[in-house]
Amino acid sequence: MTRDDCGAGAVLVLGLAALLALVAATAAALTAVGVARQRAAAVADLAALAAAQHALDGPAVACGWAGRTTAVDAGRLLRCRLDGDVAEVWVEIRPPGPLGRLGTATSRARAGPASRAPR
Repeated sequence: MTRDDCGAGAVLVLGLAALLALVAATAAALTAVGVARQRAAAVADLAALAAAQHALDGPAVACGWAGRTTAVDAGRLLRCRLDGDVAEVWVEIRPPGPLGRLGTATSRARAGPASRAPR
């Protein structure tokens, strides 16, 4: 080994560590986005069930319940629609941390009696 090679291993190790940190950060970001999508789907399901349960009380009451259900889970109700006793809702969830600045995860859900299920 010559004097010119001294310290080359340390530079390589630092470069590999930086690359590994970048890969880990990217994986964490993708995981957070996936979790936000799943949370949005779950919140939409719960909001649709809440609205369908109160559908006979009228759209204002039913959609109010959907909005409250969505807010409890830190989401936002984008749209609520009733067709008789079937409720359809659209919700959005903002991913936690710095990813929240990049956008939101949205989901749609429908709930009502099994006899009115789409075929």
